[in-house]
Amino acid sequence: MKRAVVLLSGGLDSATSAVMAKSEGYDIYALSFDYAQRHIVELDSAKKIAKFVGAKDHLVIKFDMSTIGGSALTSNIDVPKDKLPDASSIPVTYVPARNTIFLSFALGWAEVLGAEDIFIGANAIDYSGYPDCRPEYIDAFENMANLATKAAVEGRSRFRIRAPLLNMSKSEIIKKGSNLGLDYSLTWSCYDPQQNGLVYVPCGRCDSCVLRGRGFKEAGLADPA
Repeated sequence: MKRAVVLLSGGLDSATSAVMAKSEGYDIYALSFDYAQRHIVELDSAKKIAKFVGAKDHLVIKFDMSTIGGSALTSNIDVPKDKLPDASSIPVTYVPARNTIFLSFALGWAEVLGAEDIFIGANAIDYSGYPDCRPEYIDAFENMANLATKAAVEGRSRFRIRAPLLNMSKSEIIKKGSNLGLDYSLTWSCYDPQQNGLVYVPCGRCDSCVLRGRGFKEAGLADPA
């Protein structure tokens, strides 16, 4: 079996990316991060999804990005509610250099595993705002990966950064995952979880909740979460 490292946040996009990798015949090595994010509850979903796709291993790497701050997800900045951000600006939910950090860990693990493919759930919805979800960024990181690793320099591996959702809308992503049998009730999207007794529930108003809801509606499906 061929191996792939799959970045798995617990969200809708990364879960879909994981089932797509599985459908292509990869053994899945899931990689998640506890980076002191506001929505750390997403890691519970990541564990469930890793089990759902039969991951051979699931690493959760911990480091604290709140010491850097600069994002509504890692510092004391309000998460925007009830309207989508202007597509011409970068949302305050952008976490500085997050995908670069995540992909660097994934690259290191891939080199050790002998895996040439790294899957990331970057998609067209994020493309308009997050600079580290653009196709030119994905291409640049792939080029760097093949310059900076022993396996590539010695000609044993050619690393590929796979972003299969890059040019898909949320509804297209949801339809694709549904067709592959993904149980979206396992996923978590909300940026600002609200405590309800002993459990957390989605706020229903942040960018991620709004985009998720719109995606399921346009796909003609009910959101099981």
